[in-house]
Amino acid sequence: MLPHASNYDDLVRRFRWQIPDRFNIADAACDVWAAREPERIAILHRRPDGSVEDISYGELRARSNRFANVLKAAGIERGDRVALLLPQCPETAIAHLAVYKLGAVAVPLATLFGIDALEYRLSDSGAKALVTGEAGLAKVARFETRPEDLSAIYSIDPVEGQEAVDFHAACDAAPETFTPEETGPDDPALIIYTSGTTGPAKGALHGHRVLLGHLPGVEMPHEFLPQDGDVMWTPADWAWAGGLLNVLLPALFHGVPVVACRFEKFDPELAFSLIAEFGVRNAFIPPTALRMMRRVPDPRRRWNLSLRTIGSGGEALGREVYDWARETLGLTVNEFYGQTEANLVLSSCAAIGVSRPGAIGKPVPGHEVAIIDEDGNVLGPGETGQIAVRRPDPVMFLEYWGRPEATEAKFVGDWMKTGDQGVVDADGYFSFVGRDDDVITSAGYRIGPGEIEDCLISHPAVALAAAVGKPDPVRTEIVKAFIVPREGVVPSDELVADIQAFVRDRLAAHEYPREIAFLEELPLTTTGKVIRRLLRERD
Repeated sequence: MLPHASNYDDLVRRFRWQIPDRFNIADAACDVWAAREPERIAILHRRPDGSVEDISYGELRARSNRFANVLKAAGIERGDRVALLLPQCPETAIAHLAVYKLGAVAVPLATLFGIDALEYRLSDSGAKALVTGEAGLAKVARFETRPEDLSAIYSIDPVEGQEAVDFHAACDAAPETFTPEETGPDDPALIIYTSGTTGPAKGALHGHRVLLGHLPGVEMPHEFLPQDGDVMWTPADWAWAGGLLNVLLPALFHGVPVVACRFEKFDPELAFSLIAEFGVRNAFIPPTALRMMRRVPDPRRRWNLSLRTIGSGGEALGREVYDWARETLGLTVNEFYGQTEANLVLSSCAAIGVSRPGAIGKPVPGHEVAIIDEDGNVLGPGETGQIAVRRPDPVMFLEYWGRPEATEAKFVGDWMKTGDQGVVDADGYFSFVGRDDDVITSAGYRIGPGEIEDCLISHPAVALAAAVGKPDPVRTEIVKAFIVPREGVVPSDELVADIQAFVRDRLAAHEYPREIAFLEELPLTTTGKVIRRLLRERD
């Protein structure tokens, strides 16, 4: 944990990593509390019907033990991958903890993913089991080929006629005691797939230490979490690093109740209502969601808000939202930065004076972050280069799953390249400048064009396609597709709608092109690569 300090320099000076030889995420985030205070509330679940379910640490331990026994009886062993295609709900936390207790590897999958994205990730990870619900089962049923290693599917929803085991019935029949595997901090625990900015999405493999590595980066923007009365919430899907590692697991580790509520679509009014209903004091809210909440009039008059901290990241926050939060909510949003491979390495913390509009913040204690050139040389203040994180670092990924060449290419010397351009000023504040690849940042999601383009050209009307980001005042960027239609195809509004629906269905709702333009040909280099710069320059 971060030591309490009155200024940044003192905080850095006093911080030291304490990584034990034996560490298991499930033990630290559940069983320790269950042994100490079994009745302590871990999860506050707002069901779709509006009722509330309180889950204690004792119940969380018992239910995760039961599911660990279910998986073990099904032949899931240490190191096996278990995919979790679930929304924000208690079963998501239960499944994660069960997997970690087995010494197996969790593979969280976003409910937004379409059938192509899911089939690829299940096959690439070699997942032996899948935990999902009715919507996930419907997608799996549409796979052209069932992933070779997938041998067991569990459903949290009762669905007739589906090849799935009833999650709750199986757990009810399983023993409530389970002896967790002993794991070390570098033993594999979690694979989170990146956005696939340069080819197919890559699985970032993390060890159990990833939870410990995240703690300073959670505690800093939330101004020395935990404090008495703290309650955490995020609208971010728990399948993403932002939901799972910025909120769910750190909250459970610290004994802070975490609110679970599935948003079919982000609703700013519902967000304020939820914050008031559960007395949320600490929230991770991406900038796009904050921009939407900014449109809600008089929130402090309409709701009894007790917010203590808001952390935000995933895209640039901007001065406008920063000022709005101060004036309207009475607090300073603490911006932070990281990526799937090494998350929460830069942060603001207004409580100790680390806050500057337009800047991300400073390095979180325990992490060495710098701006480097292409050869790995550290650049000075005011010089633009790539944001990089030095290894070894407890929050850093172990490797890309099954991709040693990609793992090696991620580093120059001991610096892990983020692929993001930035600059640091004379006071040590980092600012984001832009990307040195073609990643699209939309509503907090980092979207790689390759996966979108592959999906587009599988549409029967599309011959060639390119996807770029177009600036948008709410989402930062939207996906815009440039398409060369197949011979004989006549562009129309109906075709645009059909292509959009096709991508939304097969990939994800946040990846479909909100705008489509038809061209006779794409601008290409002599080697056949699309010159996206020229496409971005179009209106």
